[in-house]
Amino acid sequence: MNRRAIAALFAAAILAAPALAAAQSDWPTRPLRVIVPYPPGGPSDSSTRIVMERVSALLGQSVVIDNKAGAGGMIGAEAAKSVTPDGYTFLMVTTAMMCITRHLQPIPFDPEKDFVTVGRMATSWGAMAVHPSLPVKTMGEFVAYAKANPGKINFGSSGQATITHLIGEMLKLEAGLDMVHVPYKGSAPATQGLLANQVQVQFDSTVLPHVRAGTLRALAMLGDARWPQMPDLATTQEQGFERTGAQSWFGIVAPAGTPQRALDRMAKVMAQAIAETDTQTRLDNAGLRPTWLDPAAFRATITTETKMYGEIIRKGNITAQ
Repeated sequence: MNRRAIAALFAAAILAAPALAAAQSDWPTRPLRVIVPYPPGGPSDSSTRIVMERVSALLGQSVVIDNKAGAGGMIGAEAAKSVTPDGYTFLMVTTAMMCITRHLQPIPFDPEKDFVTVGRMATSWGAMAVHPSLPVKTMGEFVAYAKANPGKINFGSSGQATITHLIGEMLKLEAGLDMVHVPYKGSAPATQGLLANQVQVQFDSTVLPHVRAGTLRALAMLGDARWPQMPDLATTQEQGFERTGAQSWFGIVAPAGTPQRALDRMAKVMAQAIAETDTQTRLDNAGLRPTWLDPAAFRATITTETKMYGEIIRKGNITAQ
């Protein structure tokens, strides 16, 4: 090839470079899909729809919410894992999907290898609540009472090996308590059991309306933040129980191999959406706390909580059934 031809090719490459860069930065150029592996209406679905409605406006592209429920989120996760990682399909994930179920049974994906983190959106508010007949008003009083009455306190959960079960197991391990676990088929039935005094304590978000109504007594907010609607109620951590008080979170991941430009822009726009007052208000009205984590912090949280829940499951000899 002569010098003139080489120069022509070089010039063409220089002219093409801006167009190529522009094409790579144009993401997204068509609608996005976010798979929610749970039915419509629950906190997984609500958190995703609230955040993605604003993300859609910021990106100037529609975001389609695709509910693929079943098998505790595994059906939707497997579907997301199988798509071409072109930057147009994302997956909503929960604490259970990424950190808990893997310790109890085989799952159809590898949380570390098959998905990359985009960001955590929100966390469920929740409280430790007791039946009013129990003569306790703080976690310290509850622990003293439970130790004086071993095996006589029942705690309800939304089901075997759910996060609401594991929080009770955390307290048993941390405080050295002997309590009896009573699994229900969902959080709402467990709360009805607490109202009927079939169980004496529950760790969940469904107790909060009854606490505000005065039919249940809250001893602590779960996690590391007080609920704005009950600012005088101390958290589990504030009362000296560092490990008890885990909460369910909701985040977004993408199939491994997704273009970095799509990951970076999606994370940036999600952070912007969640920082907006209107989004935060809507999440709060849905019983959710905006708790944005960037991709690296979200991955670190998954790693830490996977280890924590695995330890609880082993020490408590907990099985899926």
